[in-house]
Amino acid sequence: MSDSLTVIVPTFNEEDNIHDCLESVKWADDIFVVDSFSTDRTLEIARDYTEHIVQHEYVNSATQKNWAIPQAKTDWLMVVDADERVTPELGARVKDILANGTEYDGFYIKRMTLFFGRMIHHCGWNKDYLIRLWRNGKGQYEDLEVHADVIVDGKVGTINEYFLHNTYRSLENYLEKFGRYTTWSANDLYKSGKQPTWINLTFRPLWRFFRMYILRQGFLDGKHGLILCSLASFSVFMKYAKLWNQRRRDDMPIEGSPPQPKPGKHVL
Repeated sequence: MSDSLTVIVPTFNEEDNIHDCLESVKWADDIFVVDSFSTDRTLEIARDYTEHIVQHEYVNSATQKNWAIPQAKTDWLMVVDADERVTPELGARVKDILANGTEYDGFYIKRMTLFFGRMIHHCGWNKDYLIRLWRNGKGQYEDLEVHADVIVDGKVGTINEYFLHNTYRSLENYLEKFGRYTTWSANDLYKSGKQPTWINLTFRPLWRFFRMYILRQGFLDGKHGLILCSLASFSVFMKYAKLWNQRRRDDMPIEGSPPQPKPGKHVL
């Protein structure tokens, strides 16, 4: 008898994506949609695929998913974002694991990404592997505001059949997400004690561009690769600029407070 699977799909105003996403996982034993109070047709469309829909206030991606994980009752869990699709090849691979068993407690799954409508084959995005499938009770997300990974208590394998990630369909769409993601990244840096040094503000963005465009051959992706690598570089600068702004606010005196004595001076 095959092990059972719950697919967790977080949503917020995803009416343009949710149909194709849920269609790609309709074979799962349970589809669990965790919605952040959408105001469009997301839930109406989702009800065509599942009755397991809850709404929960969104704090960040990791917190939302960690809230949902303990509610699943199946043997395995799989997380699929609304702008992702499980390809037929990946679906067949997961079904095989569920049917035949495995020594692993979780799996990295490859993800290929569409950027402004074009598949990116370089820039490092062709080596994007994320833990998205694991035994129930064996994994949860790191406590980070953005780009949190799943920590699995056990042995982790790799699946090379891939998700299709249909992200950043236009420059406007990218810039809308850009502000949120750089703020969340800056918050994580702040909480970890990082500082906005000159190196972080100058060389890190330059290194990101050089690594993606030259070392990882982003130039082979044409103008899409150039735009992607440039925006990625700018995102590094912006998250450290926002970190600098947070540190600057910490150092600002409270309005109306007396001036603080300089080190080495005595106030009588």
